[in-house]
Amino acid sequence: MIKANRLHITDPDFDQKLLNLLAWESVSDEAVADSVSAIIARVRNEGDAALVELTNSLDRRFVSGASELDVSKTDLAKAFEGLSKPTSSALLQAASRIRQFHQRQLQDSWRYTEADGTTLGQQVTALDRVGLYVPGGKAAYPSSVLMNAIPAKVAGVTELIMVVPAPDNELSELVLAAAHVAEVDRVISIGGAQAVAALAYGTSLVPAVDKIVGPGNIYVATAKRAVFGKVGIDMIAGPSEICVVCDGFTDPDWIAADLFSQAEHDEQAQAILISEDAVFIDAVIASMNRLIRTMPRAAIIEKSIASRGCCIQVENQQQAIDLINRIAPEHLELSVADPEALLPYIRHAGAIFMGRYTAEALGDYCAGPNHVLPTSGTARFSSPLGVYDFQKRTSIVSCSAEGAAVLGRVASELARGEGLVAHALSAEARIPG
Repeated sequence: MIKANRLHITDPDFDQKLLNLLAWESVSDEAVADSVSAIIARVRNEGDAALVELTNSLDRRFVSGASELDVSKTDLAKAFEGLSKPTSSALLQAASRIRQFHQRQLQDSWRYTEADGTTLGQQVTALDRVGLYVPGGKAAYPSSVLMNAIPAKVAGVTELIMVVPAPDNELSELVLAAAHVAEVDRVISIGGAQAVAALAYGTSLVPAVDKIVGPGNIYVATAKRAVFGKVGIDMIAGPSEICVVCDGFTDPDWIAADLFSQAEHDEQAQAILISEDAVFIDAVIASMNRLIRTMPRAAIIEKSIASRGCCIQVENQQQAIDLINRIAPEHLELSVADPEALLPYIRHAGAIFMGRYTAEALGDYCAGPNHVLPTSGTARFSSPLGVYDFQKRTSIVSCSAEGAAVLGRVASELARGEGLVAHALSAEARIPG
């Protein structure tokens, strides 16, 4: 039975109730933090020996040497060849669409020359080596492989190292097949905080990387936060979220399924419906109660909806827009007659799905844009994962003699104002006497 939280924007306690529902801290457990710190220290100090021992104890494996943790490219190819035709076709189509979208994000180096001959510009280069974390075991997330690996490859990353845990020696063939399709350079069957530590600091088996991307549990998220600074990371992601704004004219069964599509991820996932139409909200709740009986993950959905989901009635479109920008949802569905009319006013959302026919689930797998999105309100200041996350920019400055003289006088004045005499002398040395 779905227990949906009903809120009206005019409720006297609306703001506090909404704050309570939105509240989330992705890494807050001190015991987890202490455990992760100890694991990182062990991997730094003991290298492969710690990796093997931790993998055996935490993932219930019987590995005798670090070399056994490598997954060969032959195994990746065999995994792909073993897929059914419909599955392999879907994987290839999704990869192609993701690649086409991300190729449009490529940034080129640029320069311009001023009248005196001074040249300024920016050199764009790809990262040398990136680590991709993929959840493993019985769970299969080939979409995460494609969404993280393909932008890195489009950016020109030299080497992409994928780590994936294999608890009880189980590895998803679909995940391995996705690694083959995405042209991952190397796959190592390790997971948890120990995998993150190995990627950050390097061991004999695992080369140190420049950046770590990909989703994981609270131990992985905590480890990524701990190693940030030594390496770059994509983000600290919270539970999945969806916010659906509907004018009351979409099939309520469709909206119920859309809300469930995120609620089934996790008990802490969040599904929010915003509408002006109270009768439509009633219809969606009725649809959810019918649909829940058919859901294999019904218990997770029910807990998610009860603990963090809500249906919010607003009085007008402006209130809906204000709520969207306040929530800054990971996924936003504009299930309305004219979504283009709302789009210019939406400042904060990870991804926006326009119109009645655009289910968020399409974005999870195959539409093309990245499904790695800012959560927990961080869309206020961050963006989806993309090619730009695997490139860095270096400034280029090349002064002519004339330009050095002009800039030198400006720099000298400012440097002396700051009391940095050596700076001033350096700039003045290029000024003709």
